[in-house]
Amino acid sequence: MYGKDKGGILQHPDGTVLKQLQPPPRGPREQEFYNKVYDSDCCDSILLELREYLPKYFGVWSPPTAPNDIYLKLEDVTRKFNKPCIMDVKIGQKSYDPYASAEKIQQQVSKYPLMEEIGFLVLGMRVYHVSSDSYETQNQHYGRSLTKETVKDGISKFFHSGYCLRKDVVAASIQKVEKILEWFEGQTQLNFYASSLLFVYEGSCQATTVRLSDVTLAEKRRVPKGLLSGGDVLEYNNNINVINSTENGKIEASVSKGLSKFYALHKKACSKRHHSQLSLKVENSEQDNVWKTSTCITQEHLNGNVLPQLEKVFYHVPAETKESANVEVRMIDFAHVFPSNTKDEGYIYGLKNLITVLQNILDN
Repeated sequence: MYGKDKGGILQHPDGTVLKQLQPPPRGPREQEFYNKVYDSDCCDSILLELREYLPKYFGVWSPPTAPNDIYLKLEDVTRKFNKPCIMDVKIGQKSYDPYASAEKIQQQVSKYPLMEEIGFLVLGMRVYHVSSDSYETQNQHYGRSLTKETVKDGISKFFHSGYCLRKDVVAASIQKVEKILEWFEGQTQLNFYASSLLFVYEGSCQATTVRLSDVTLAEKRRVPKGLLSGGDVLEYNNNINVINSTENGKIEASVSKGLSKFYALHKKACSKRHHSQLSLKVENSEQDNVWKTSTCITQEHLNGNVLPQLEKVFYHVPAETKESANVEVRMIDFAHVFPSNTKDEGYIYGLKNLITVLQNILDN
């Protein structure tokens, strides 16, 4: 929904979504933008590349019962996902266009005075939590409550599954936003105002395989109640921290102890659930868990025989994670796009700041 009485995005049975055309001049301007970018005779390399970052456009549509109601027919970017996690982030230092009235400018600035300094605004998010099998939703009031100090934590909520931070998704998102930034750095014909980036990723557990000696088990990212007895919680880390060589003496014993505990817990779980899924609770490296000591190994040990053992029991994140994470980042909302002969510095500023925040989430 937008406004008090306006319908929002509708899903069409054919797999597209329908966005009702806004009143003039916004609606016709957005339609003109899509028509220009997706013109079958278009040979402008800048616009042809831009298509990669937009939902596909299939023209306009009207319901038979109301032929005067016009809808833009667009690709449903969420369609391929089982449990889509969705975030809408408005980009740019100004959420009003060059032709806005003084009243409109004041209205927009008062909604989020930090827009010019931060360069983006979270308009809303919907995050699937594996732990509770439910969605958490935040509206635009949540985004407007974020300050320079809290914006990183505010956005990191979108990448949290309820058990762990999805660093694979953060990394893939950075890569996709960087591609959009490259496009903006190379074009001087369009300026975008009050336009957004739509982030979508798969929130449900992606079954992966972990090998323990000759045992293969399907792995999900949570521990069902009752799977492990005696209050044992199985935890592990994606991160291997390199420490000073002065601590060498304590390492091998702790790694061995950690592996032994993991294997013992694994056997206990498998005896209770034959041919079932052993779920592992993922924790970030900065949190306390049973693997904290055992994952701190020296560079010397990375080249020895410890790493092959660790690779058998840790959830292995391949080098191509950035490419393999199921993530979409698309530009949406083009009611305020105008011809230009200069770079869109406001949008570029917002993209760079957003990338910095995402990188900080990944690094920390």
